[in-house]
Amino acid sequence: MSNRNYSGLDQLIECADNALLTLFARPKGSRQSPANSLDEPHLSDSERKLSASLMRVNHTGEVCAQALYQGQALTAKLPEIREEMETAAQEEIDHLNWCDERLDQLQSHTSYLNPLFYAGSFVIGAIAGAVSDRISLGFVAATEDQVCSHLDSHMGRLPEADKKSRAIVEQMREDEAEHQAAALQAGGIEFPPTVKKVMTKISVLMTETTSRI
Repeated sequence: MSNRNYSGLDQLIECADNALLTLFARPKGSRQSPANSLDEPHLSDSERKLSASLMRVNHTGEVCAQALYQGQALTAKLPEIREEMETAAQEEIDHLNWCDERLDQLQSHTSYLNPLFYAGSFVIGAIAGAVSDRISLGFVAATEDQVCSHLDSHMGRLPEADKKSRAIVEQMREDEAEHQAAALQAGGIEFPPTVKKVMTKISVLMTETTSRI
């Protein structure tokens, strides 16, 4: 989202539009899912449910990422930082769509709690951006570090036969690591371990709820 030459009302309308697209539609992405070239595996009911629960968590993570970046872009002070957030949000749309598509294939659903997590992430992103661009970028780096850890864990838990989900998670892991490095290179501060521990506890809560609901 860009607020260049936009009034406050324009910005609010665009924020609402982005939220509706993220939560209730499938925004236009730029890349095809890495799972598209793979055949649908034969999974037992328990394997399918496990894959669905993990991909649901990943989808909610991407919903939060969209909200976080949109909130940060809204309050970023420097135009180049705002553009950095907008670019990252666009790339994360691919992940959002891939997870959504995979959940459809697994005959499952996205989390019913996504609107709540979107709202919370948007507020956090807007506050971080309002405080300073360095903190905002640092928050991105710390968040992406958490996401990479989750994706590593999911790779160890996904059924071996579910190569489609694995292909998606592998590409997401690569992209998130690049986002983390880019945020630090752009001037983001390295968060202290105590802050990261709090973020970890929050992410665990999100994971436990969205995997089921």
